[in-house]
Amino acid sequence: MNQEIEAYHNNLPDFEKEICDTLYHIINENLLQAEHKIWHAHPVWFLDGNPIVGYSKQKAGIRLMFWSGADFEEPQLNVLGKKFKDASLFYTIATDINEPDLKRWLQKATTIQYDYKNIVKRKGVLVKL
Repeated sequence: MNQEIEAYHNNLPDFEKEICDTLYHIINENLLQAEHKIWHAHPVWFLDGNPIVGYSKQKAGIRLMFWSGADFEEPQLNVLGKKFKDASLFYTIATDINEPDLKRWLQKATTIQYDYKNIVKRKGVLVKL
């Protein structure tokens, strides 16, 4: 495990660390071609420099977010905004993680992507890759 991500996990209470450890291993096993690192203070996976999935500690629990998840057509994923194409869900215990669902979403994340890498250059306009 990347040292920065390991430090992120180690700063969490045990029950949240268990969630993050589980997410990390499932994501890593299914996104072998992705780079992962701490980005904006939480773990994120990238394909060709484009962020596709990450998780973070929030008041409601551990938030798993897919940058282009709004187009996955998955009812379990919550789409909060209209401008960006992200979708997410929250976990409060590790046993709530449904591995087949997560694997399906990760597969979709590799094929359904918007170009977040160049969003600043495009002045906030998202383009589907």
